[in-house]
Amino acid sequence: MTDLFADDLPPASAPDEPREDAPLADRLRPRTLADVIGQEHLTGPEGAIGRMVAAGRLSSMILWGPPGTGKTSTARLLAAAVGMRFAAVSAVFSGVADLKKAFAEAAAAAKAGQRTLLFVDEIHRFNRAQQDGFLPFVESGTVTLVGATTENPSFALNAALLSRAQVLILHRLDSEALGTLLDKAEALEGPLPLDANAREALIASADGDGRFLLNQAETLYAAQIPEPLDPAALGQFLQRRVAVYDKDRDGHYNLISALHKAVRGSDPQAALYYLARLLTAGEEPLYLLRRLVRMASEDIGLADPQALQQCLAAKQAYEFLGSPEGEGAIVQACLYLATAPKSNAAYMAQKAAWKSAKETGSLSPPANILNAPTKLMKDIGYGKDYSYDHDAPDGFSGDDYWPEGMAPQTYYDPVERGFEREVKKRIEWWDRKRKERHGRS
Repeated sequence: MTDLFADDLPPASAPDEPREDAPLADRLRPRTLADVIGQEHLTGPEGAIGRMVAAGRLSSMILWGPPGTGKTSTARLLAAAVGMRFAAVSAVFSGVADLKKAFAEAAAAAKAGQRTLLFVDEIHRFNRAQQDGFLPFVESGTVTLVGATTENPSFALNAALLSRAQVLILHRLDSEALGTLLDKAEALEGPLPLDANAREALIASADGDGRFLLNQAETLYAAQIPEPLDPAALGQFLQRRVAVYDKDRDGHYNLISALHKAVRGSDPQAALYYLARLLTAGEEPLYLLRRLVRMASEDIGLADPQALQQCLAAKQAYEFLGSPEGEGAIVQACLYLATAPKSNAAYMAQKAAWKSAKETGSLSPPANILNAPTKLMKDIGYGKDYSYDHDAPDGFSGDDYWPEGMAPQTYYDPVERGFEREVKKRIEWWDRKRKERHGRS
C-alpha cells in the first residue's frame, strides 16, 4: 500500500460554492447545519446531531429517510462543522477497490492528525460481506461512518454494523418545509409563474421530496411561462411525482401495516385511504384480499362470522370481474371489516391451544371417547361408558374430553361484542350444566 502524506489529502472545509449554471437544487444546498430545512429535531441544539456538533465529536451514524430530505447535505455539513476531512463513496457506483482506497486514505490522514468522515450513500446496497468490511475501520476509529439509506436499517443492514452506529431518522418534508424551499428558490430566481392554489398543488406533488420540488420549480422557470398557471394548467404542464412505494421494501410493509391497524381500529375512512394508496401504487389485488381474509380471522372472528364470507366473496368477485371493476368488491370487504365488531378471541385461542399442544406432547385422549372398531380395542376399554350427547338431557352430556392427567383448559374467551356475545352465553350455559351434572366446570 502506498503511503499518503498530509499534503496529498484535501483539507477539511466548507462545501464548495456551486457553479452559476448548476441545477437549482445544488445552488440552494444548505451552507450550514442551521440551513437544513425540516430536520430541526436532529440539527437543533437539543437534537442528536446538534449535541454532537456542540461537543465537537461525532459518532458513526446511519441517516435513514425518504429521498430528498437532506441526507447528503447533512453529512457534508457535519464534517465541516467539526473540522473533519470528508470522503464519500456510493454503494451504487463503488466496489471493493474504491473502499480500500478510501480506507487507505483515511488511515494516512489519521497519521497526520486529520479525522475522516466517510459518507456512504445508499449503504443498504452493499451486501452483507461488504458491510462487514467497514467494521474494523469503524472500531479502530480510522473513519467515522455516516451511511445514508432510504430502507429500514433493521432489514437492510448487518446487526454488527448497526450496533456500532446510531440510527437517526430524517423526516419526510412537510408542506411548511417545502414552502420554505420554494421561498428560497423565489428569492434567488424570482416569482414562480403560479397562482396561490397552483403553488400549493406543486408542493403537494413533491410528496415530501425537496429535491424533486426544486427540480419542478426549475422546469417552470426554464419554460418562461408568461401568465400564472392554475392547478389544472400546472397538472397538464408537469407530470405529478409517483408516491414512494416499492412492493418488496419498507413502503409496502408500512402501508399494509397501516391498513391492518385502521381496520382493527374500526376507522373505515382511514382504512379506505390506505387501501387506495396500495391499489393506486400497483399492489397486487389478490395479495390485499389475502390480507383482508387474515384480518377477518384475526381481528373479527366470531364477533361477526360474515366477515370471512365477505372477504371470500370479494375474492370470487374480483377474479370474475378483474380490474378495475372488481376492485369495488375489495373496497366493500375492507369497509365491512372496518365497521364490524372486533374480537381477537379466536386468534388468541389458537395461540394458546398451539402452545398447549406443543407442551403436552402425546397425551392420549380419554378411552371412553375413542372409537373401537376391533374386539381388542373394546376389550381394553375403548369407547366404554361413552355418553352420546343426543341421548342426554338438552342434547348435552357434559362429558370430560380432556386427556387423563391434564386439567381442562380455557383457550377461547368470547368478548361481549357482536355475535360472540351469543357464543359467550352458550359457553356459560354449558359450563353451568357440567358443574350441575359432574361437579366441575
